[in-house]
Amino acid sequence: MKIATVADLRNNFRRVSTWLEHGETVQIVKRGRPFAQLTALSPLVTPSKAPKPDVMARLKEVWGDRVFSLQEVEEMRDAELE
Repeated sequence: MKIATVADLRNNFRRVSTWLEHGETVQIVKRGRPFAQLTALSPLVTPSKAPKPDVMARLKEVWGDRVFSLQEVEEMRDAELE
């Protein structure tokens, strides 16, 4: 079990959160006495492994193969300003 002070939480939270992400339990010490314990709720999905949305598939689902003319684009912009 890792140990961190309340000041560590305030000043070095990135380090403490890394411990939690790696499955460590962190004991929080306040004025030299154990105060609390922190544990991660569940394993986090790292950003590199997180699924990315398929934006192009969503656009095709919404708009199909439609291509807007310049006049249609200008009309949509004007409608947004009103």
